Amino acid sequence: MAAEVLVACTTGSVTTAWALHLGCSTRLIGALGAMPFLVQLFQLPGAWLTSRFGARRAALWTAALSRQSFLPLVALPWLAVDAATGRLVLLAACGTHHALGILCNNAWVTWAGELVPERMRGRYFGRRTAICTLVSAASTLAVGTVLDRGAAARMSGATLAGVTALACGAGAVTVALMAQQRGGARREGTWRIARALRPFRDEGALRLGGYLVAWNAAVGFSAPFFGLYVLREIGGGFELLALYGAASAAARTLSASAWGRVVDRAGAQRVLVAVTFGLALSPFAWLAAPRLGSPVLLLEAVLGGVLLAGHTVATFTLPLKLAPAEERSHYHAALSTAGGAAFAAASVCAGAMATSSGAALPLAGRLSALQLTFAASLALRLVAAAASFGVVRETLLAYGRREWVAARREVARAAAGVLALRTKREAALAASSARARGPLLSPLFAPRDSQRWEEPSARQRFD
Repeated sequence: MAAEVLVACTTGSVTTAWALHLGCSTRLIGALGAMPFLVQLFQLPGAWLTSRFGARRAALWTAALSRQSFLPLVALPWLAVDAATGRLVLLAACGTHHALGILCNNAWVTWAGELVPERMRGRYFGRRTAICTLVSAASTLAVGTVLDRGAAARMSGATLAGVTALACGAGAVTVALMAQQRGGARREGTWRIARALRPFRDEGALRLGGYLVAWNAAVGFSAPFFGLYVLREIGGGFELLALYGAASAAARTLSASAWGRVVDRAGAQRVLVAVTFGLALSPFAWLAAPRLGSPVLLLEAVLGGVLLAGHTVATFTLPLKLAPAEERSHYHAALSTAGGAAFAAASVCAGAMATSSGAALPLAGRLSALQLTFAASLALRLVAAAASFGVVRETLLAYGRREWVAARREVARAAAGVLALRTKREAALAASSARARGPLLSPLFAPRDSQRWEEPSARQRFD
């Protein structure tokens, strides 16, 4: 829960508020929004770090460093620095936080895979998502209200510094709580390039990676500029932005546990297909919000939040199910890197589109520059929805092959045990029969192997 307070105080509306306070351009705001996905390239060294030092140790150290990287921003409003230097400090703080956070994420996912058994992952992560989302909703709403009050009192700098200091304190609490957990000390052995490349030879991983590329590219066209779109074109303040996040978080909280049970029963693949098709319709509500008002936006927040909860649980459990236990960090690194690179590339393209003057479309009329990015996101979401069918087929086949091999091994092991037990039982029966018949008759009823004729020795012939 403390981690959700940290996220609410360092991302979303807070990052946008820092950017506006320091005079960042639209393109720079897009770069800040894309940074959590651009640094997904650090998943590859994260896999090496997890293999070398173990999941628990790597997660603790990287989390401790990542969650204190915003400390320079706390002192920024009281330092005599120009706006350009302030923007560099903001970029450096966000880059350090997200890069170390990705290293921590790889280790934490591997650690969670060791701690949580497969049969209860859906329920566990569904319940965890519900609790964390509830705390995130309350924290996001509170932070949005504080930012609006600070802007009204012309104390934006001091307000942002206080929120950032709270984030650093919450980060220290999270590391202390993580240190109390055990497990995750197992190392995956020596890192080899063949193990790192194995996900790229797995058909199931390739299909899932293709889906993640399409989905993250779709999100990359809309997510970095959603806050700016609400503030500028819909005319809402930070409270509306926080209310949207709170409504979405409340919907995720109420539905995450149910999605966890559905994932355990129906499978993460089928859930992924259903929620992806539903989330593909969200950009329609965003495009209609300037004309129909904020109620449409809040309705989409609720419905989209329900679907997003299922998407979160499915995309978290599916790679854990697909990857072998000893290769889990490498699979997570490969899939996250592919998705992050797609998000970053889409965000760069969206930033170029957002700085244009708009586009005339024959069917939709004239769209603003930000609305054009949402239209591109809509098209890519439909592509991701089509790609999700391939994930269902190949993942079930790959998982079925592994289950079949494991089942054959179990059957062979059980058969060997039955044969060994039968052999012991026959030997015991033969021994008891020999004792019952006595020494004269026992050779007649001895096992067949003991009845083989042998050449008598010279002494036996003499006797």
